[in-house]
Amino acid sequence: MKFLKKSAGLSIPIILIVLPAVAWINHQAIYDWWQLRDYRPSAPISALATADKMTDRARNIFYVNHPQLVDDIKKFRSSCAFGEQTIILGCYHSNQAGIYIYNVHDMRLGGIQEVTSAHEMLHAAYDRLSKKQRQTIDALLVDFYKHGLVDQRIKDTIADYKKTEPNDVENEMHSVFGTEIAVLPSALENYYKQYFIDRAAIAAFSAKYESEFTSRSAKAHSYENQLGTLKQKIDNEESSLKSFSARIESERLHLDSLRNDNKIDEYNTAVSSFNSQVDDYNFRVGSYKKDVADYNSLLEQYNQVAGELSTLFDSIDTRLGTKPMKESD
Repeated sequence: MKFLKKSAGLSIPIILIVLPAVAWINHQAIYDWWQLRDYRPSAPISALATADKMTDRARNIFYVNHPQLVDDIKKFRSSCAFGEQTIILGCYHSNQAGIYIYNVHDMRLGGIQEVTSAHEMLHAAYDRLSKKQRQTIDALLVDFYKHGLVDQRIKDTIADYKKTEPNDVENEMHSVFGTEIAVLPSALENYYKQYFIDRAAIAAFSAKYESEFTSRSAKAHSYENQLGTLKQKIDNEESSLKSFSARIESERLHLDSLRNDNKIDEYNTAVSSFNSQVDDYNFRVGSYKKDVADYNSLLEQYNQVAGELSTLFDSIDTRLGTKPMKESD
């Protein structure tokens, strides 16, 4: 009986020690259960997870953060408080404290919410990695960045993160590479399989909406080059025509003088050369007018593309500030 009593007495501190240890080991699962106990994702949020082909694990991480698709810029900015001059489309609050996604309505940018959702979910996933896991994945990310990354846009993006978020570069690589690069080294591809059934689908979304910007930017740049070359040609033509016109006018005065002096033979001889110069001048004027018309046509095309780019950027411009009001109908 004493033995039993002693054993029973000893069992109490053992239970007190074991239960906290078990709770700590499973604290993430407990927290997740608590966060999801009454949570039901809205139809748009569920659709984003489906479009991103998230695994059950990724959906869990996504939903634990109660993601919100926000229309109002002020509300979005208050939820994602960054620098006033920064355009952002989503944010994740550390320690699984929330995901916010700006609701872009421009149909040309279809897929942008999907990529943003996956990007922020991956931040939450990175937040859950152990120190050892992070070291392993960081090494893979940095190795790819140094030796495998060829996309200049992505390189520029990472360079910006190095300036603005120097302590979170690997974290950003983790989200950017996973959502915006179609083909990754096998080790990284295998890693991301725990989050996405078909990661290429997200990269395709990224490529689609990025092309809306890059294709128009390329056109605008091409038009700018053509306009610059044509403007220089037109300026040279204007200068040449002014000089040519002055010579013709001087020749006209000379002909008038010959006729007034009754030097008919000299006049008739000079008229032929003069008329040839006038024909040449008129031909050059015609060429000049065509170049001006071509310039105006190119300028119109440039303005159209520039306008499209402007509306695209406006549709994702989440910066707070005073914007011009539209006239009422």
